[in-house]
Amino acid sequence: MPTRNDQSSAPVIIVGAGPTGLTLATELRRGGADVVLLERRPNRGVDGSRAAGMQPRTIEMLDQRGVAERFLAAGPRSNLGNFAGIMLDYSTLPSRFPYAINIMQAETEQALEDIAAELGVPVRWSTEVTGLRQVADGVEVAVERPNGAETLFGSYLVGCDGGRSIVRKLMGVGFPGTDPTMVALIGDVELDEPPQRPLFLDRRQCGLITAIQFRPGWYRVVTTERERAARPDEPVTIEELRASAVRVAGTDFGMRSPRWLSHFSDAVRQAEQYRVGRVLLAGDAAHIHLPAGGQGMNMGMQDAFNLGWKLAAVLRGDAPEGLLDTYQDERHAVDADVLKLVRAQSVLCEPGPRMGELYDLFTHLVGFDNVNRYLSTSQSGLDIRYPMAGEHPLPGHRVPDVNIHCGGTASRIYNLLQPAKAVLLDFSGSDQLRTATAQWRGRVNVVQASCPSDPWPVPGVGMVTVPTALLIRPDGYVSWVNDADQDLSLLRESLTTWCGPGAHA
Repeated sequence: MPTRNDQSSAPVIIVGAGPTGLTLATELRRGGADVVLLERRPNRGVDGSRAAGMQPRTIEMLDQRGVAERFLAAGPRSNLGNFAGIMLDYSTLPSRFPYAINIMQAETEQALEDIAAELGVPVRWSTEVTGLRQVADGVEVAVERPNGAETLFGSYLVGCDGGRSIVRKLMGVGFPGTDPTMVALIGDVELDEPPQRPLFLDRRQCGLITAIQFRPGWYRVVTTERERAARPDEPVTIEELRASAVRVAGTDFGMRSPRWLSHFSDAVRQAEQYRVGRVLLAGDAAHIHLPAGGQGMNMGMQDAFNLGWKLAAVLRGDAPEGLLDTYQDERHAVDADVLKLVRAQSVLCEPGPRMGELYDLFTHLVGFDNVNRYLSTSQSGLDIRYPMAGEHPLPGHRVPDVNIHCGGTASRIYNLLQPAKAVLLDFSGSDQLRTATAQWRGRVNVVQASCPSDPWPVPGVGMVTVPTALLIRPDGYVSWVNDADQDLSLLRESLTTWCGPGAHA
């Protein structure tokens, strides 16, 4: 660790080595920042695989860094998403990845940990944060390790330490939301008498049960009831899960050999602030919800993709500290919208015949193409739009991964984003934009290219005419578009906002 007299090289301290913390660590390293990654668990195998499933937008963001294949190799693909267990058809999504990956959280974490290690970020296991104090030039963090207490110093600290986040509590950040109305037991188990369908859902008067076959030989079984017989803090046992299954479905399907057991509720909460000075929150530390539709891990990883390049730019001195406020502005609003969608799904998951009738109606409605398209783009993450200046429909949306030619070489837009730098993609064929961006040389890659004239599909918008040029942030979201008739002063404003003031500004 650096001394207090070496703040310029002080690392970012990330608390929590789950999918959010690991993703953030890799993004920061790509941006040139030093990182210390702390995890209270002694190893990765302690808590099982809470999350299961990776959404198309998350796959796209990994593809932007050239690592998507590692995750695609770890789990089977499925063109079916779900809304409260109602199947959605992802196959028509305008993406190279019109499907989800049935990948377990432990597999996602292992792939991310391997990438982080390659980038020079090992995990410090068995390290628990016990206190923190912000000072003018950084954050002092008290930790407890097996060999004793220690105080670490970092330039910034990011809490990615889950729903019970110690970082959030130490900072006194409010966590308002809705209290639980039901409880769910979850287990990864083998079934001697499995249901006929790979995804089984049954609703009874007293509860709801799902059984999903993620891998040959074992299932994820979830039972939902109004109350839990055991105390809230008691570990779930296979006997408790069996009894709940029998109450809800009339059978336990010959359940045995549990790999992992846990419980959760439909409580929904969101941190009031994602940033307090040099301390930030991401992932479950910033928001919790019913794990309906496979949103949790994906929300956290997208928090990290949004924050990582911004924090790295601030640490390099390229951008002012105010850039970090856009993390709060953008992700708090997007996460709030997702939480609303999850609350709607939690209603459909409630036990009882009245909800069963509503569920049947929604199942029918999802059969309409427009309804399936709307819910699929929302669940997949492809409809995210951040506030951007200008009237063109593309800014704020993620850039489509269009096939392009650069200097006669076939490529695609996402390949240009692998260095985790902003890209000014110029289809005009002139040098005007390169000259206009000279003050940001080294911070933005100017790429002259050509592409087919076919309109681009943009979820939530429709078909968009190919622009003359566009500025793409490191996270793949468009911040400026030129249709050959716009004043380039808007480009300079966008570059200043996202890449910092020009060299001679």
